Amino acid sequence: MKRYPKYKDSGVEWLVEIPEHWDLLPLKRFITINRQTLNEDTSPEYEIEYIDIGNVDERGIIDVLQKMKFENAPSRARRVVKQNDTIISTVRTYLKAITFISENKNNLIASTGFAVLTPKKNTFPKYLTYLISSHFFVNQISADSKGVNYPAITSVELGRLKIAVTNLIEEQKTIARFLDRKLEQIGHFISNKQRLIELLKEQKTAIANRAVTKGLNPHAPMKPSDIQWLAEIPAHWKILPLKHIAKIQTGVTLGKSYTDVTLETRPYLRVANVQDGYLDLSDIKNIELPKSEVNRYILKVNDVLMTEGGDFDKLGRGYVWEGQIQDCLHQNHIFAVRPDLSCLKSYFLAVLMKSSYGRNYFIFTSKQTTNLASTNSTTLKNLKIILPSVDEQTEILNFIEEESAKIDFAIAKIEKEIELIQEYRTTLISDAVTGKIDVRETSAV
Repeated sequence: MKRYPKYKDSGVEWLVEIPEHWDLLPLKRFITINRQTLNEDTSPEYEIEYIDIGNVDERGIIDVLQKMKFENAPSRARRVVKQNDTIISTVRTYLKAITFISENKNNLIASTGFAVLTPKKNTFPKYLTYLISSHFFVNQISADSKGVNYPAITSVELGRLKIAVTNLIEEQKTIARFLDRKLEQIGHFISNKQRLIELLKEQKTAIANRAVTKGLNPHAPMKPSDIQWLAEIPAHWKILPLKHIAKIQTGVTLGKSYTDVTLETRPYLRVANVQDGYLDLSDIKNIELPKSEVNRYILKVNDVLMTEGGDFDKLGRGYVWEGQIQDCLHQNHIFAVRPDLSCLKSYFLAVLMKSSYGRNYFIFTSKQTTNLASTNSTTLKNLKIILPSVDEQTEILNFIEEESAKIDFAIAKIEKEIELIQEYRTTLISDAVTGKIDVRETSAV
Protein backbone atom coordinates (compact mmCIF):
# COMPACT_ATOMS: atom_id res chain seq x y z
CA MET A 1 0.00 0.00 0.00
CA LYS A 2 1.20 3.49 -0.76
CA ARG A 3 2.34 6.01 1.83
CA TYR A 4 1.15 9.56 2.47
CA PRO A 5 2.73 12.23 0.23
CA LYS A 6 4.49 14.03 3.08
CA TYR A 7 5.60 13.11 6.60
CA LYS A 8 7.06 14.91 9.61
CA ASP A 9 9.11 13.78 12.57
CA SER A 10 6.87 12.61 15.43
CA GLY A 11 9.51 13.17 18.09
CA VAL A 12 8.88 9.64 19.35
CA GLU A 13 11.58 7.04 18.77
CA TRP A 14 9.35 4.02 18.15
CA LEU A 15 6.83 5.95 16.04
CA VAL A 16 9.44 7.84 13.99
CA GLU A 17 7.24 9.85 11.59
CA ILE A 18 3.60 10.68 11.01
CA PRO A 19 1.72 12.23 8.05
CA GLU A 20 2.34 15.96 7.79
CA HIS A 21 -1.25 16.94 8.61
CA TRP A 22 -1.49 14.60 11.65
CA ASP A 23 -0.75 15.43 15.27
CA LEU A 24 0.65 13.64 18.30
CA LEU A 25 -1.74 14.47 21.14
CA PRO A 26 -2.81 13.08 24.54
CA LEU A 27 -5.66 10.58 24.38
CA LYS A 28 -7.74 12.67 26.81
CA ARG A 29 -8.19 15.32 24.11
CA PHE A 30 -10.47 12.92 22.24
CA ILE A 31 -12.34 11.06 24.97
CA THR A 32 -14.17 11.17 28.27
CA ILE A 33 -12.96 8.48 30.68
CA ASN A 34 -15.36 6.59 32.99
CA ARG A 35 -18.21 8.99 32.37
CA GLN A 36 -20.73 7.15 34.55
CA THR A 37 -20.45 4.76 37.50
CA LEU A 38 -23.08 2.83 39.42
CA ASN A 39 -23.29 3.87 43.05
CA GLU A 40 -24.27 1.99 46.19
CA ASP A 41 -27.84 3.37 46.00
CA THR A 42 -28.51 1.27 42.89
CA SER A 43 -31.54 -0.98 43.42
CA PRO A 44 -30.51 -4.53 44.44
CA GLU A 45 -33.03 -5.82 41.88
CA TYR A 46 -31.44 -3.92 38.99
CA GLU A 47 -30.61 -6.43 36.24
CA ILE A 48 -27.18 -5.95 34.69
CA GLU A 49 -25.09 -7.59 31.99
CA TYR A 50 -21.56 -7.71 33.33
CA ILE A 51 -18.23 -7.74 31.47
CA ASP A 52 -15.17 -8.88 33.40
CA ILE A 53 -11.63 -8.65 32.05
CA GLY A 54 -11.45 -12.39 31.44
CA ASN A 55 -14.49 -12.14 29.13
CA VAL A 56 -12.60 -10.17 26.46
CA ASP A 57 -9.93 -11.86 24.35
CA GLU A 58 -7.00 -10.32 22.42
CA ARG A 59 -9.15 -10.01 19.29
CA GLY A 60 -11.64 -7.83 21.14
CA ILE A 61 -14.34 -10.50 21.23
CA ILE A 62 -16.59 -10.72 24.29
CA ASP A 63 -17.10 -14.43 24.88
CA VAL A 64 -19.93 -14.10 27.40
CA LEU A 65 -22.05 -11.45 29.12
CA GLN A 66 -22.86 -12.42 32.70
CA LYS A 67 -26.49 -11.60 33.55
CA MET A 68 -27.23 -10.97 37.22
CA LYS A 69 -28.94 -8.72 39.72
CA PHE A 70 -26.93 -5.85 41.17
CA GLU A 71 -27.09 -7.38 44.65
CA ASN A 72 -25.34 -10.50 43.32
CA ALA A 73 -22.74 -8.63 41.28
CA PRO A 74 -19.11 -8.36 42.40
CA SER A 75 -18.07 -5.06 43.97
CA ARG A 76 -16.01 -4.24 40.87
CA ALA A 77 -19.13 -4.24 38.65
CA ARG A 78 -19.48 -0.45 38.48
CA ARG A 79 -18.49 1.02 35.09
CA VAL A 80 -21.53 1.99 32.95
CA VAL A 81 -20.94 1.23 29.28
CA LYS A 82 -22.92 2.69 26.38
CA GLN A 83 -23.10 2.14 22.65
CA ASN A 84 -19.97 3.38 20.78
CA ASP A 85 -17.80 3.28 23.92
CA THR A 86 -14.50 1.44 23.91
CA ILE A 87 -13.39 -0.45 27.00
CA ILE A 88 -9.74 -1.22 27.75
CA SER A 89 -8.21 -3.13 30.66
CA THR A 90 -6.18 -0.98 33.04
CA VAL A 91 -5.22 -3.91 35.29
CA ARG A 92 -3.45 -7.01 34.03
CA THR A 93 -2.70 -4.89 30.97
CA TYR A 94 -0.77 -7.77 29.39
CA LEU A 95 -4.19 -9.32 28.58
CA LYS A 96 -4.79 -6.55 26.01
CA ALA A 97 -8.51 -6.70 26.71
CA ILE A 98 -9.87 -4.01 24.38
CA THR A 99 -13.26 -4.02 22.68
CA PHE A 100 -15.73 -1.75 20.91
CA ILE A 101 -19.33 -1.69 22.16
CA SER A 102 -21.57 -1.75 19.10
CA GLU A 103 -24.87 -2.74 20.73
CA ASN A 104 -27.27 -0.32 22.35
CA LYS A 105 -27.83 -1.70 25.85
CA ASN A 106 -29.08 0.18 28.90
CA ASN A 107 -27.72 -2.19 31.52
CA LEU A 108 -24.20 -3.02 30.33
CA ILE A 109 -21.71 -2.80 33.20
CA ALA A 110 -17.95 -3.34 33.06
CA SER A 111 -15.47 -4.19 35.78
CA THR A 112 -13.52 -1.35 37.39
CA GLY A 113 -10.52 -3.16 35.89
CA PHE A 114 -11.59 -1.50 32.63
CA ALA A 115 -11.44 2.14 31.62
CA VAL A 116 -14.54 3.14 29.64
CA LEU A 117 -13.62 5.55 26.86
CA THR A 118 -16.41 7.64 25.36
CA PRO A 119 -15.37 9.46 22.15
CA LYS A 120 -15.88 13.22 21.92
CA LYS A 121 -17.46 14.88 18.89
CA ASN A 122 -14.10 15.19 17.11
CA THR A 123 -13.53 11.40 17.20
CA PHE A 124 -15.16 8.64 15.15
CA PRO A 125 -15.98 5.86 17.68
CA LYS A 126 -14.58 2.83 15.84
CA TYR A 127 -11.46 4.79 14.84
CA LEU A 128 -10.79 5.30 18.55
CA THR A 129 -10.92 1.53 19.14
CA TYR A 130 -8.43 0.86 16.39
CA LEU A 131 -6.16 3.63 17.68
CA ILE A 132 -5.82 2.17 21.15
CA SER A 133 -5.52 -1.38 19.77
CA SER A 134 -2.39 -0.46 17.82
CA HIS A 135 1.08 -1.70 18.76
CA PHE A 136 2.11 1.90 19.30
CA PHE A 137 -0.50 2.55 21.98
CA VAL A 138 -0.42 -0.89 23.61
CA ASN A 139 3.37 -0.62 23.98
CA GLN A 140 2.93 2.70 25.77
CA ILE A 141 0.45 1.10 28.17
CA SER A 142 2.89 -1.72 28.93
CA ALA A 143 5.75 0.72 29.47
CA ASP A 144 3.73 2.88 31.88
CA SER A 145 2.06 0.02 33.81
CA LYS A 146 3.20 -0.46 37.40
CA GLY A 147 3.63 -3.84 39.08
CA VAL A 148 5.19 -7.14 38.04
CA ASN A 149 2.58 -9.82 38.70
CA TYR A 150 -0.42 -7.51 38.39
CA PRO A 151 0.61 -4.62 36.12
CA ALA A 152 -1.83 -1.71 36.09
CA ILE A 153 -2.22 1.84 34.85
CA THR A 154 -4.52 4.52 36.23
CA SER A 155 -7.21 6.17 34.13
CA VAL A 156 -5.40 9.50 34.55
CA GLU A 157 -2.14 8.04 33.24
CA LEU A 158 -4.02 6.39 30.40
CA GLY A 159 -5.50 9.73 29.33
CA ARG A 160 -2.03 11.29 29.21
CA LEU A 161 -0.66 8.76 26.73
CA LYS A 162 -0.18 10.23 23.28
CA ILE A 163 -1.76 9.04 20.05
CA ALA A 164 -0.88 9.79 16.45
CA VAL A 165 -4.15 11.10 15.09
CA THR A 166 -5.78 12.83 12.17
CA ASN A 167 -8.19 15.57 13.18
CA LEU A 168 -10.14 15.10 9.96
CA ILE A 169 -13.28 13.18 10.93
CA GLU A 170 -13.83 11.94 7.37
CA GLU A 171 -10.32 10.52 7.28
CA GLN A 172 -10.96 8.81 10.61
CA LYS A 173 -14.10 7.23 9.17
CA THR A 174 -12.20 6.14 6.06
CA ILE A 175 -9.49 4.42 8.12
CA ALA A 176 -12.03 2.73 10.41
CA ARG A 177 -14.16 1.45 7.53
CA PHE A 178 -11.09 0.21 5.65
CA LEU A 179 -10.02 -1.77 8.73
CA ASP A 180 -13.58 -3.03 9.32
CA ARG A 181 -13.64 -4.49 5.83
CA LYS A 182 -10.13 -5.95 5.94
CA LEU A 183 -10.60 -7.48 9.39
CA GLU A 184 -13.88 -9.04 8.29
CA GLN A 185 -12.04 -10.68 5.38
CA ILE A 186 -9.29 -11.86 7.72
CA GLY A 187 -11.89 -13.19 10.14
CA HIS A 188 -13.53 -15.24 7.38
CA PHE A 189 -10.13 -16.56 6.33
CA ILE A 190 -9.31 -17.66 9.89
CA SER A 191 -12.76 -19.22 10.41
CA ASN A 192 -12.42 -21.23 7.21
CA LYS A 193 -8.94 -22.41 8.17
CA GLN A 194 -10.11 -23.39 11.66
CA ARG A 195 -12.98 -25.34 10.14
CA LEU A 196 -10.49 -27.11 7.86
CA ILE A 197 -8.42 -28.06 10.91
CA GLU A 198 -11.52 -29.54 12.55
CA LEU A 199 -12.27 -31.55 9.40
CA LEU A 200 -8.70 -32.86 9.31
CA LYS A 201 -8.95 -33.88 12.97
CA GLU A 202 -12.20 -35.69 12.20
CA GLN A 203 -10.49 -37.42 9.28
CA LYS A 204 -7.62 -38.47 11.58
CA THR A 205 -10.10 -39.94 14.05
CA ALA A 206 -12.03 -41.71 11.29
CA ILE A 207 -8.84 -43.31 9.93
CA ALA A 208 -7.96 -44.68 13.37
CA ASN A 209 -11.55 -45.83 14.01
CA ARG A 210 -11.72 -47.79 10.78
CA ALA A 211 -8.24 -49.28 11.11
CA VAL A 212 -8.78 -50.77 14.58
CA THR A 213 -12.26 -52.11 13.80
CA LYS A 214 -12.02 -53.15 10.12
CA GLY A 215 -8.29 -53.65 9.51
CA LEU A 216 -6.30 -52.47 6.49
CA ASN A 217 -7.45 -54.97 3.84
CA PRO A 218 -10.70 -53.72 2.27
CA HIS A 219 -11.20 -57.13 0.58
CA ALA A 220 -10.82 -59.25 3.73
CA PRO A 221 -13.75 -61.62 4.43
CA MET A 222 -15.99 -60.25 7.20
CA LYS A 223 -18.17 -61.76 9.90
CA PRO A 224 -20.88 -60.37 12.21
CA SER A 225 -19.44 -58.96 15.41
CA ASP A 226 -22.61 -59.55 17.47
CA ILE A 227 -21.85 -56.20 19.13
CA GLN A 228 -24.67 -53.66 19.08
CA TRP A 229 -22.64 -50.69 17.83
CA LEU A 230 -20.30 -52.60 15.52
CA ALA A 231 -21.60 -54.40 12.43
CA GLU A 232 -18.82 -56.59 11.03
CA ILE A 233 -15.17 -57.33 11.70
CA PRO A 234 -12.57 -59.26 9.68
CA ALA A 235 -13.43 -62.97 9.80
CA HIS A 236 -10.00 -63.98 11.16
CA TRP A 237 -10.13 -61.58 14.15
CA LYS A 238 -11.07 -62.73 17.63
CA ILE A 239 -13.26 -61.02 20.21
CA LEU A 240 -12.27 -61.55 23.84
CA PRO A 241 -13.22 -59.83 27.12
CA LEU A 242 -10.45 -57.56 28.34
CA LYS A 243 -10.19 -59.55 31.59
CA HIS A 244 -8.94 -62.58 29.61
CA ILE A 245 -6.00 -60.73 28.06
CA ALA A 246 -5.13 -58.02 30.58
CA LYS A 247 -4.87 -57.34 34.29
CA ILE A 248 -6.87 -54.42 35.66
CA GLN A 249 -5.01 -52.70 38.50
CA THR A 250 -6.91 -50.28 40.73
CA GLY A 251 -5.13 -47.42 42.46
CA VAL A 252 -4.39 -46.27 45.99
CA THR A 253 -7.17 -44.59 47.96
CA LEU A 254 -6.14 -41.21 49.33
CA GLY A 255 -6.67 -40.16 52.93
CA LYS A 256 -5.82 -43.44 54.63
CA SER A 257 -4.13 -43.20 58.02
CA TYR A 258 -1.50 -45.68 59.19
CA THR A 259 -0.20 -46.31 62.71
CA ASP A 260 2.78 -48.27 64.02
CA VAL A 261 4.18 -48.88 60.55
CA THR A 262 7.10 -47.43 58.59
CA LEU A 263 5.92 -45.35 55.64
CA GLU A 264 7.59 -44.72 52.31
CA THR A 265 7.04 -41.67 50.11
CA ARG A 266 6.14 -42.26 46.47
CA PRO A 267 4.96 -40.03 43.60
CA TYR A 268 1.50 -40.81 42.28
CA LEU A 269 -0.72 -39.86 39.33
CA ARG A 270 -4.01 -38.06 39.88
CA VAL A 271 -6.88 -37.70 37.42
CA ALA A 272 -5.58 -34.20 36.61
CA ASN A 273 -2.36 -35.75 35.29
CA VAL A 274 -4.15 -37.94 32.73
CA GLN A 275 -5.39 -35.63 29.99
CA ASP A 276 -6.97 -36.34 26.62
CA GLY A 277 -4.13 -37.70 24.51
CA TYR A 278 -1.26 -36.69 26.78
CA LEU A 279 0.02 -36.73 30.35
CA ASP A 280 0.43 -33.49 32.29
CA LEU A 281 3.33 -34.23 34.63
CA SER A 282 4.02 -30.61 35.60
CA ASP A 283 2.52 -31.08 39.07
CA ILE A 284 3.11 -34.47 40.66
CA LYS A 285 2.01 -35.10 44.23
CA ASN A 286 3.53 -37.57 46.73
CA ILE A 287 1.84 -40.03 49.04
CA GLU A 288 3.05 -41.95 52.11
CA LEU A 289 2.12 -45.61 52.52
CA PRO A 290 3.59 -48.84 53.90
CA LYS A 291 6.28 -50.52 51.81
CA SER A 292 4.18 -53.68 51.71
CA GLU A 293 1.48 -51.86 49.73
CA VAL A 294 3.70 -50.10 47.17
CA ASN A 295 3.77 -52.97 44.67
CA ARG A 296 -0.04 -53.10 44.59
CA TYR A 297 -0.22 -49.65 43.03
CA ILE A 298 3.04 -49.19 41.14
CA LEU A 299 2.87 -48.40 37.42
CA LYS A 300 4.82 -50.43 34.89
CA VAL A 301 5.94 -49.58 31.39
CA ASN A 302 3.20 -50.42 28.84
CA ASP A 303 0.36 -49.99 31.33
CA VAL A 304 -2.62 -48.27 29.69
CA LEU A 305 -3.96 -45.54 31.97
CA MET A 306 -7.70 -44.92 32.05
CA THR A 307 -9.75 -42.47 34.08
CA GLU A 308 -12.67 -43.83 36.04
CA GLY A 309 -15.01 -40.88 35.46
CA GLY A 310 -15.49 -37.37 34.14
CA ASP A 311 -16.93 -35.75 31.02
CA PHE A 312 -18.37 -38.16 28.44
CA ASP A 313 -15.58 -37.45 25.96
CA LYS A 314 -12.90 -38.21 28.57
CA LEU A 315 -14.24 -41.42 30.08
CA GLY A 316 -12.22 -44.48 29.13
CA ARG A 317 -9.53 -42.57 27.27
CA GLY A 318 -6.31 -44.58 27.14
CA TYR A 319 -2.77 -43.37 27.49
CA VAL A 320 0.27 -45.65 27.55
CA TRP A 321 2.62 -45.25 30.52
CA GLU A 322 6.24 -45.18 29.35
CA GLY A 323 7.92 -45.00 32.75
CA GLN A 324 8.28 -41.22 32.75
CA ILE A 325 8.57 -41.16 36.57
CA GLN A 326 10.39 -43.88 38.44
CA ASP A 327 8.42 -45.89 41.03
CA CYS A 328 5.24 -43.92 40.31
CA LEU A 329 1.88 -45.03 41.73
CA HIS A 330 -1.67 -44.11 40.70
CA GLN A 331 -4.72 -43.13 42.68
CA ASN A 332 -7.95 -45.12 42.76
CA HIS A 333 -9.75 -42.96 40.15
CA ILE A 334 -7.27 -44.16 37.52
CA PHE A 335 -7.15 -47.72 36.26
CA ALA A 336 -3.88 -49.23 35.05
CA VAL A 337 -4.65 -51.83 32.39
CA ARG A 338 -1.71 -54.23 31.98
CA PRO A 339 -2.20 -56.20 28.72
CA ASP A 340 -0.72 -59.59 27.94
CA LEU A 341 1.77 -58.35 25.35
CA SER A 342 1.93 -61.74 23.67
CA CYS A 343 -1.53 -61.10 22.22
CA LEU A 344 -2.42 -57.44 22.84
CA LYS A 345 -0.17 -54.42 22.25
CA SER A 346 -0.61 -51.54 24.67
CA TYR A 347 -0.87 -48.90 21.97
CA PHE A 348 -3.47 -50.93 20.05
CA LEU A 349 -5.57 -51.13 23.22
CA ALA A 350 -5.15 -47.38 23.82
CA VAL A 351 -6.29 -46.53 20.28
CA LEU A 352 -9.22 -48.95 20.54
CA MET A 353 -10.34 -47.35 23.82
CA LYS A 354 -10.23 -43.88 22.26
CA SER A 355 -12.02 -45.01 19.08
CA SER A 356 -15.75 -44.65 18.49
CA TYR A 357 -16.04 -48.34 19.40
CA GLY A 358 -14.51 -47.77 22.84
CA ARG A 359 -16.40 -44.50 23.30
CA ASN A 360 -19.72 -46.18 22.59
CA TYR A 361 -19.00 -48.99 25.04
CA PHE A 362 -18.31 -46.62 27.91
CA ILE A 363 -21.25 -44.37 27.05
CA PHE A 364 -23.68 -47.30 26.97
CA THR A 365 -22.34 -49.00 30.11
CA SER A 366 -21.39 -46.04 32.30
CA LYS A 367 -23.26 -44.57 35.22
CA GLN A 368 -24.43 -41.17 33.99
CA THR A 369 -25.39 -37.86 35.54
CA THR A 370 -25.68 -34.44 33.91
CA ASN A 371 -22.68 -34.15 31.53
CA LEU A 372 -20.71 -36.66 33.63
CA ALA A 373 -20.17 -40.40 33.49
CA SER A 374 -18.31 -43.02 35.51
CA THR A 375 -17.38 -46.65 35.12
CA ASN A 376 -15.92 -49.37 37.32
CA SER A 377 -13.39 -52.19 37.12
CA THR A 378 -16.06 -54.86 36.48
CA THR A 379 -17.41 -52.98 33.46
CA LEU A 380 -13.88 -52.39 32.20
CA LYS A 381 -13.00 -56.07 32.51
CA ASN A 382 -16.03 -56.98 30.37
CA LEU A 383 -15.02 -54.67 27.51
CA LYS A 384 -14.89 -56.87 24.41
CA ILE A 385 -11.57 -56.44 22.64
CA ILE A 386 -11.48 -56.82 18.86
CA LEU A 387 -8.28 -58.77 18.46
CA PRO A 388 -6.19 -59.18 15.32
CA SER A 389 -2.83 -60.92 15.58
CA VAL A 390 0.06 -59.03 17.17
CA ASP A 391 1.73 -58.66 13.77
CA GLU A 392 -1.45 -57.18 12.30
CA GLN A 393 -1.81 -54.88 15.30
CA THR A 394 1.70 -53.61 14.54
CA GLU A 395 0.80 -53.00 10.89
CA ILE A 396 -2.36 -51.14 11.93
CA LEU A 397 -0.48 -48.97 14.43
CA ASN A 398 2.22 -48.14 11.85
CA PHE A 399 -0.47 -47.20 9.32
CA ILE A 400 -2.28 -44.96 11.83
CA GLU A 401 1.00 -43.31 12.79
CA GLU A 402 1.95 -42.63 9.16
CA GLU A 403 -1.47 -41.25 8.23
CA SER A 404 -1.68 -39.20 11.42
CA ALA A 405 1.75 -37.69 10.71
CA LYS A 406 0.54 -36.52 7.29
CA ILE A 407 -2.55 -34.93 8.79
CA ASP A 408 -0.58 -33.39 11.67
CA PHE A 409 1.80 -31.85 9.10
CA ALA A 410 -1.15 -30.37 7.21
CA ILE A 411 -2.66 -29.02 10.43
CA ALA A 412 0.65 -27.47 11.48
CA LYS A 413 0.90 -25.76 8.08
CA ILE A 414 -2.61 -24.33 8.42
CA GLU A 415 -1.93 -23.19 11.99
CA LYS A 416 1.15 -21.37 10.69
CA GLU A 417 -1.00 -19.66 8.06
CA ILE A 418 -3.41 -18.55 10.80
CA GLU A 419 -0.52 -17.27 12.90
CA LEU A 420 0.86 -15.26 9.95
CA ILE A 421 -2.51 -13.74 9.05
CA GLN A 422 -3.04 -12.76 12.70
CA GLU A 423 0.36 -11.05 12.66
CA TYR A 424 -0.67 -9.30 9.45
CA ARG A 425 -3.91 -8.21 11.12
CA THR A 426 -2.02 -6.63 14.01
CA THR A 427 0.44 -4.92 11.67
CA LEU A 428 -2.33 -3.66 9.40
CA ILE A 429 -4.17 -1.97 12.28
CA SER A 430 -1.01 -0.29 13.57
CA ASP A 431 0.13 0.84 10.13
CA ALA A 432 -3.27 2.32 9.26
CA VAL A 433 -3.82 4.25 12.52
CA THR A 434 -0.25 5.59 12.72
CA GLY A 435 -0.20 6.75 9.11
CA LYS A 436 2.40 4.28 7.82
CA ILE A 437 0.00 3.53 4.96
CA ASP A 438 -2.46 5.77 3.15
CA VAL A 439 -5.82 3.98 2.81
CA ARG A 440 -7.87 6.94 1.67
CA GLU A 441 -8.13 5.67 -1.91
CA THR A 442 -8.12 1.92 -1.20
CA SER A 443 -11.09 2.27 1.17
CA ALA A 444 -13.41 2.61 -1.80
CA VAL A 445 -12.09 -0.56 -3.46
